[in-house]
Amino acid sequence: MALIRPFVPAKDFALSQAFYAAIGFDTVYRDAELAIMDHDGAGILLQAYYVQAWEENCMYQLFVDDLDDWWKRTDGLIERFGVQPPRAPAMQDHGLRVGFLFDPVGVLWQVSEPPTRG
Repeated sequence: MALIRPFVPAKDFALSQAFYAAIGFDTVYRDAELAIMDHDGAGILLQAYYVQAWEENCMYQLFVDDLDDWWKRTDGLIERFGVQPPRAPAMQDHGLRVGFLFDPVGVLWQVSEPPTRG
């Protein structure tokens, strides 16, 4: 088995944990500096560490089975977490339907669903 868990920066560690919980990540471990968070087998290492240059260059992709159903989780994120407005799912030139959202420090997430085979 192979597993990749990227490190994700957090300026306000508690706020970022709450954000990731709101979009479907479960905390499987947490201490004062690190939270291991899982979303259906995809994981991140949320850290109480922040460097602006790092955040400005982070982009992650998350595949979900049903993008329309998953996207409902973005309702209220702006008000609850002060994040930039998510960009609703749309078909991209490369053949994937993709929605974009930012976490509380500005890390960009590309949320996609697997392409249909036909």
